[in-house]
Amino acid sequence: MTITFIGGGNMASALIGGMLARGRAVTDVRVVEPSAEQRAKLAARFPGVGIAAECGAGALADAALVVFAVKPQQMREAARAVAPHLAASAAVVLTIAAGIRLDDLSRWLGGFSRVVRAMPNTPALIGKGISGAYAAAGVDSSGRALAAGVLEAGGAVVWVADEAMLDAVTGVSGSGPAYVFYFLEALEQAAQELGFAPADARRLAYATFEGAVALAQAAAEEPATLRAQVTSKGGTTERALGLLEAEAVKTKIIGAVKAAALRARELGEALGRDD
Repeated sequence: MTITFIGGGNMASALIGGMLARGRAVTDVRVVEPSAEQRAKLAARFPGVGIAAECGAGALADAALVVFAVKPQQMREAARAVAPHLAASAAVVLTIAAGIRLDDLSRWLGGFSRVVRAMPNTPALIGKGISGAYAAAGVDSSGRALAAGVLEAGGAVVWVADEAMLDAVTGVSGSGPAYVFYFLEALEQAAQELGFAPADARRLAYATFEGAVALAQAAAEEPATLRAQVTSKGGTTERALGLLEAEAVKTKIIGAVKAAALRARELGEALGRDD
């Protein structure tokens, strides 16, 4: 069962590496990548994987799944190049290009309807990501399983019942790693301003975040309860959280996530225009 990737950049490479690590045969994977430099990198990293410079019948022949892993601005051109090879195909198409709506992709593919749209995030590059996914009505359970098999190579998958929810996925988990990095940046800077050397400041910040997430995942309680459990009356944590509450930090974080989701919707509308 062949899987053809359209685009062989970082995310495609991560997913391919994850699939091969999970037992997928190299002969089951093909990549269409126009950059000669990137094709050379792919060939060196994944010996035996079929690599082509353009979308031809050979690259797409008998593909059970076609994965679009190109930049959103390149999707229209890439889809139109693939469309002639899908006309009589039983393949399922999976797109991981941010913001591209299924109606628009289907139109560029000449009306092809077996399409799945997903929004992964950057931790997928190390197999620790999470993707939101939505399947069009024309995709059956086996098609969803095919798409999930690729996405799970980069981490967990959450299926949504409404495509519009993928904008919310973008706001929460797609942009989410940047929020985490922002918090780590602040924690690290605070440690340095309190007298720690940069290396120790970073070690304290990273280990604190990693440990807190691991504790939260292992606990039965929700985060609010865990927070209350480590906040002693009149103590240091209460003082710190009081300042955050006074500055409405939680409200602003929620607002930031909603702003990202709204921007995802705006970008999706703009990217789908044919004018």
